[in-house]
Amino acid sequence: MSATARRALAILGYLALLGAGIAAFLAVRHVGTGLVAPAPLSAERFGGTAGGARLDLLLHVLLALIGIVGAARLVGRVGRFFGQPAVIGEIVAGLLLGPSFLGRLAPGAAAFLLPPQVAPLVQVLAQVGVILFMFLVGVHLDPALLRSRGRIATAISHASIVVPFTLGAILALGLYPRYGTADVPFTAFALFLGISMSVTAFPVLARILTDRKLDKSPLGVLALTCAAIDDVTAWCLLALIVGLVQSRLSGALITGAMAVVYVAVLLGVVRPLILRACAIAEKRGNLTQSGLAVILVVVLASALATDAIGIHALFGAFAVGACVPPNSLVAREVRRRIEDLVVVLFLPAFFALTGMRTQLGLLGGAAEWAACGVIILVACVGKFGGSAVAARLMGLPARESIAIGVLMNTRGLMELVVLNIGLELHVISARLFAMLVMMAIVTTMATGPLLGRIVKTPSDP
Repeated sequence: MSATARRALAILGYLALLGAGIAAFLAVRHVGTGLVAPAPLSAERFGGTAGGARLDLLLHVLLALIGIVGAARLVGRVGRFFGQPAVIGEIVAGLLLGPSFLGRLAPGAAAFLLPPQVAPLVQVLAQVGVILFMFLVGVHLDPALLRSRGRIATAISHASIVVPFTLGAILALGLYPRYGTADVPFTAFALFLGISMSVTAFPVLARILTDRKLDKSPLGVLALTCAAIDDVTAWCLLALIVGLVQSRLSGALITGAMAVVYVAVLLGVVRPLILRACAIAEKRGNLTQSGLAVILVVVLASALATDAIGIHALFGAFAVGACVPPNSLVAREVRRRIEDLVVVLFLPAFFALTGMRTQLGLLGGAAEWAACGVIILVACVGKFGGSAVAARLMGLPARESIAIGVLMNTRGLMELVVLNIGLELHVISARLFAMLVMMAIVTTMATGPLLGRIVKTPSDP
């Protein structure tokens, strides 16, 4: 039989098979239409998963993500054009999508883009994104930095926490009667205000130094070391404060004991397993999808454990990331595979949620804006002054000390994480939240221009 005949026979066989299948289905359908099924349950209506509100909800979530990611990238590029880190543009994009701008300019468009029923879903995406981001922050944390100039860096970083923390607690005396609430103890209010003044954005600072080619310079290494120690110390303090706030005094000892057990398991069991897995991956020369899945499961389990303890899920993710050797193949592969997705998709969702929560309209009077100005002033004096003075006392030149103070005053995303925790726990009000968001934006925006006036980059003439 020729090739043409075989091809024709194959086509006829295929058509016959297709026709037989259609005929069989029609026959089944003819018989089935006469059958009677039991009455449906109320939750099992036909078409319920593919139409109506659920389809509209999915549509709105997808539409919200399109608007969020698009606005974040666009405004982020505008920010980079003006010498600002992309994170500033993304934060501003979130504010533009919230009630402070879009909600006032076009309330209908804001309600359609981010309706109330979509906000919880965006919040879930944001929380997952920040959990993964905190894991990446931990992976980026290099213990070698903590040892390279430990004495000087420790003194500077701790001064950059103690001074603004103390000033923030003092400021709480004036803010609590006006912007606190009766169900929030003053101690919790003062602790959160103090820690919100003390945070340095390690990832944003690293990005600024890298963009200016200063990350390998003595100044850059010292600043990164200070920020790393600052981050570890501040997050430990925040974990303690969150535990105290959530458990009150009655459960503080239980929370502390469970936290000790968690740390013991992390260092005694989880970290050795992670190091062993890193050694195996290094020997094989790659990180398999199963290996990546195991790592992500460990991250989520650790986040779940710390959240169950009463601290916060973010700390569990950060702790696991800090257990991964930063120069290992696993660290490089994890960053390569998930960092872009987290930064491009999930974090903009977090910024948008922050923008939705930030109501600048609440700062309608001169008194509110004056209080906002005082908060910004105290934050800058505490962080910049504490860091710069400590650096000068440790023997650094004046210009380098000033540069360290400017860099440590960078807050960015880490500040927003802290503020959102405070808002979720109802420790700070929406009005005070808006003021502190403004403080985070102003202090981060000031870093690049001030640093450019103090330090010449390698590309400068």
